[in-house]
Order: sequence, then C-alpha cells, then structure tokens
Amino acid sequence: MIKGLMGNHGVVVSGGNTSLPYVNQNVSNPMQGMIRIWGTDVQVFDGNSWMNLNTSYATVGMDHESQIILNWARHKMLEEQELQSLMEKHPGLKDAKDRFEIMLVLVKEYKDHELK
Repeated sequence: MIKGLMGNHGVVVSGGNTSLPYVNQNVSNPMQGMIRIWGTDVQVFDGNSWMNLNTSYATVGMDHESQIILNWARHKMLEEQELQSLMEKHPGLKDAKDRFEIMLVLVKEYKDHELK
C-alpha cells in the first residue's frame, strides 16, 4: 500500500489522503490491526470492530513550467521535421540554412568580442 506521494521538481501531486485510523497496540489480541478487503472497502480491525480506511485518489502530473517546456520541444521537433522535409524537396533551402547558421555564429562572435 502506498502511504503517500511527494512531488519533486517538475512533478505535482494533488489530492490524496494519508490519514489512517489509530489502532491501539494489544499483543493479547492478534487480530487487532489486521487489514482486509471487504467489497470495495479496505478495513482495519481495531480490536472491537472493522473500520473503513479513508480512500482517495491522488493525481500526479507535470508542473506548469514542465508542460510549457515539453510543448515547446514538441513544437520544435515538428518544425525541424518539416524543415528537413522541405530541404529534401528544395536543396536551395539547405544552402540558405547553412549560410544563416554561419552568419549567426559570426554575429555572436562579434557581439562577444564587442562586450570585452
């Protein structure tokens, strides 16, 4: 049985419940503390009667920033696939892309040199 879920960077956990009923320890009653499934309920024996355990469902997902990043990456991947397909059909586009990338490197180097 999972007692609790904790989120971490990029993961959000909402809902859920970790509260359990208190059952006294009683070594003379070996049934005390036993757990059973009764229909769709999970129950614990407290020494006198069976008590239903609280049930709830936690939702685990990505936080908002991670969703934005994943959507951006998916968009870029599809964009790259489309560009690759276009460059196969139109070779001049690949040459233009290569020239653009060279120009971008030169501009970045000039900018870095200008800042020094």
